[in-house]
Amino acid sequence: MAKPIVKQRYAVIGAGWAGCAAAMELARAGHAVTVFEAARTLGGRARRVERENTVLDNGQHILLGAYTETLRLIKLAGQDPDELILTLPLQMRYPAGSGGMDFIAPRLPAPLHLVWALLRATGLLRADKLALMRFSTAMRTMGWQLYNNCTVSELLQRFDQTDTLCRLMWHPLCLAALNTPPERASARVFLNVLRDSLGASRRRASDMLVPKADLSSVLPDAAARYVEQHGGAVRTGAKVAALQALPDGRWQVDNGDIFDGVIVATSSVQAAGLLQGLQDARLDDVIAKMQAFTPEAISTCYLQYDASVRLDLPFYALVDTPANRHWGQFVFDRGQLDSKQAGLLAVVISASGPAAEQGHGPLAQAIAAQLTQVLQRPALAQPLWTQLITEKRATFACTPDLARPGNASGVPGLLLAGDYTANDDRTLDYPATIEAAVRSGVAAAKVVTTGKAAK
Repeated sequence: MAKPIVKQRYAVIGAGWAGCAAAMELARAGHAVTVFEAARTLGGRARRVERENTVLDNGQHILLGAYTETLRLIKLAGQDPDELILTLPLQMRYPAGSGGMDFIAPRLPAPLHLVWALLRATGLLRADKLALMRFSTAMRTMGWQLYNNCTVSELLQRFDQTDTLCRLMWHPLCLAALNTPPERASARVFLNVLRDSLGASRRRASDMLVPKADLSSVLPDAAARYVEQHGGAVRTGAKVAALQALPDGRWQVDNGDIFDGVIVATSSVQAAGLLQGLQDARLDDVIAKMQAFTPEAISTCYLQYDASVRLDLPFYALVDTPANRHWGQFVFDRGQLDSKQAGLLAVVISASGPAAEQGHGPLAQAIAAQLTQVLQRPALAQPLWTQLITEKRATFACTPDLARPGNASGVPGLLLAGDYTANDDRTLDYPATIEAAVRSGVAAAKVVTTGKAAK
């Protein structure tokens, strides 16, 4: 007979996607959970904001069908993914006449959907298609694994990927997935993402999922309701300044509540600060790894036009050529996601440090000019208003052999959760994505309650 679960009290510091995942798993296991969130809005670096009397996100996101843990928790929280998320087949579609390509996978079983998409793709020469097929075949043969890591650029060069493929396929995919330029990005982590999407046995794993609701509504808000319905509490506007390890193995938060365990689910910068306050030599290695991360920015430029403005597709890929002041990499028609946002376009710039240095006005003007040219629509030159949102520490630079801490801090009862943590099995490591955050939160909850890493 299984032993009954002993209800314990746990604190989760941070209500981003990692913290929400950890709190839900702890609540589901029957424990009492208190979530501390410094901000008033849940979601961390993937949250709702309000600008120009319009509800926006702090960054336009796109998910994958391979994000199984994220989708599982959305359903566990009582949400219907079909109502919240627009599901599209795998595609890389550029505006006609913009020097791009048109690649879209039909709804056929994997991997036939990719073969058919490649055969029908326009904008690629026969040499490009053959190179892509060779690469995909080689990666499947290798199990999508590299024993000796390298940069994405080095990997693509090693397998003779053409300049056109690199420019129109691999470069934008690498930036979107790792938020790190290919010449600096980890090929091993990039292949982990490709394995679970392009290389998956299920076609749906490669689907592209675009949130129709604001990001806080997709999971964080529902996660808070789930925790509260299971007897827990979510405290917003509650910044935790200090932790204290008690002699009996329990933990005190800000000289107040006492808990059996704590999961620190803040950003790596904030987590390092909390851990330093403990002055425990067992945390030195973890803190050093956190402090060694190099931040990468992501910018989203929102441009509001007349409500009659509508793109032919929900989103397009864009060729970014900074030398021509073409910074945008993807443009999304928010009106096709939410009718209340008709005429609102969102342009995403990953690894946006150089672009953000242009300043709000010049960058927004350059993006409007880019859209006008590549979409061949003069009306896009004059938006009614623009809003640039830059998350300067959106992710860490996902470079080869980057040392990342695991969920275990080295101190009993103190766990870490966040998109920056490493999995025990490095072949499962993801870049700093929503799915990585969710997986980390689930794993941390498993460790703190059982002492064993999640499989």
